[in-house]
Amino acid sequence: MSLSFTVQRKAVELVMPAGPTPRELKRLSDIDDQDGLRFHIPVIQFYRHDASMFGKDPAAVVRDAVAKALMHYYPFAGRLRELEGRKLAVDCTGEGVLFIEANADVSLKHFGDALQPPFPGLEDLIFDVPGSSEVLGTPLLLFQVTRLACGGFILAVRMMHTMADAPGMVQFLAAVAELARGATVPCRCGG
Repeated sequence: MSLSFTVQRKAVELVMPAGPTPRELKRLSDIDDQDGLRFHIPVIQFYRHDASMFGKDPAAVVRDAVAKALMHYYPFAGRLRELEGRKLAVDCTGEGVLFIEANADVSLKHFGDALQPPFPGLEDLIFDVPGSSEVLGTPLLLFQVTRLACGGFILAVRMMHTMADAPGMVQFLAAVAELARGATVPCRCGG
């Protein structure tokens, strides 16, 4: 069974840290600097309609939480640079991460009970902004919040793998979730 739906995206924007962050150059470890890790990892999460969210726009809530999280995880708002010997470093510039707000004419139930890959229309749920898949000089994170017809939403994230492994990505996304739920500081922030 194939699922067909339409996603309408708003203009791509940059979300910058909600406050000032250090301006520095951080060299990646030799483990993180491997050629085999120089690619982006996509993650997709589905959220059912929640009556307690009445009157709150998931895109605005996530955008605000990302901006707050970037104050604690500020290297993600920077850009990768290549130094001598192809050594990667994060230039902590505070330039921000990509954010896309979208709407889809589909309900969560149409994706079926087992929300597992392959997802129909994945390229629309995590849009590859032209030029954003490069390793050097591009945003290290891309977020897309797609509101669904049922009131639920889909959060898709693409992260540069040299910046974090799976546990690191989970830690960052948990911090975003904590801030989205109203925390003033993420408790899992690894300093």
